[in-house]
Amino acid sequence: MTFLSILCALLLEQMKPLRADNPIYANIKLFAVRMENWFNAGQASHGRMGWFLMMAALMVPTALIYWVLLRYNLIIAAFVWNVLIVYLTLGFRHYSHYFTSIQLALNAGDEPAARALLAEWTRTDTVGLEANEIARIAVEKALITTHRNVFGVFFWFLLPLGPAAAVMYRVSEYLARAWNEPDHMKNEAFGQFAARAFYWIDWIPARLTAVAFAVVGNFEDAIYAWRNFAHRWRDEAIGIILAAGGGAMGVRLGTPQENAAKMVPADAATVDISDVEVETLPGDEPTVRALQSTVGLVWRALLLWMLLLLLMSGAMALG
Repeated sequence: MTFLSILCALLLEQMKPLRADNPIYANIKLFAVRMENWFNAGQASHGRMGWFLMMAALMVPTALIYWVLLRYNLIIAAFVWNVLIVYLTLGFRHYSHYFTSIQLALNAGDEPAARALLAEWTRTDTVGLEANEIARIAVEKALITTHRNVFGVFFWFLLPLGPAAAVMYRVSEYLARAWNEPDHMKNEAFGQFAARAFYWIDWIPARLTAVAFAVVGNFEDAIYAWRNFAHRWRDEAIGIILAAGGGAMGVRLGTPQENAAKMVPADAATVDISDVEVETLPGDEPTVRALQSTVGLVWRALLLWMLLLLLMSGAMALG
């Protein structure tokens, strides 16, 4: 049932993508805002309480409905419920139109249009970015979005809690952003638990995604970049995914040098640090062609996940 649920949800999303601004997501965002207003009194414990209450409010009904359907042998209804939850928690096509439109704009040489699309997608200032920079940021955004909207959901959906675990993953990812990234929430204690909780929830999925990228791409370069450069990103999970993904495609992603310690000799006091070379990531600078490589990498990784899931489902059925 797990494999068929994911397969049907993927096919459904290809035919009828769920908009990122759909009413269900809007209500969850509104719920998160209300929880912040109700519980945010400036302490980390209040954020922890709000996080657990919001998770319980969303996960318990999801799990209860699934359990009742299985309890009364309503297999078809349970299957439909699984497909619905996976469809709602997946986001494979939520932002793919941005990526495709940026690729088309860059191929046509229309950099202003590509910058405008990238700014709308990432909600960052893209003024003055060259084509290579636009391509790099688009590739990075696509890899991270695919991991969090697809592969992370897959991992948690495979666990015993099933649909409830998929809901937990997506909501925890949203809370980690919503309670920390806005200007009025930065450096507040309220969002600390949400960020830490998602770090642990995403610990295994992030590494499995990196492994998938390595297997379907340039394995040696992906593992080399992962082992030697992933720690240079401020966000460990993002560093692992981008280092492995970039290595798998042979392109240099991110700017981890901002966190890298310079390779300074022991007698550094007598050395002009401006002359010391900092080890850089392997690979070429991203170009427009890297966008097409990203599409291929993501689809191959998706097929790998589906193949492994099919083999697991077959083994369980035979057992």
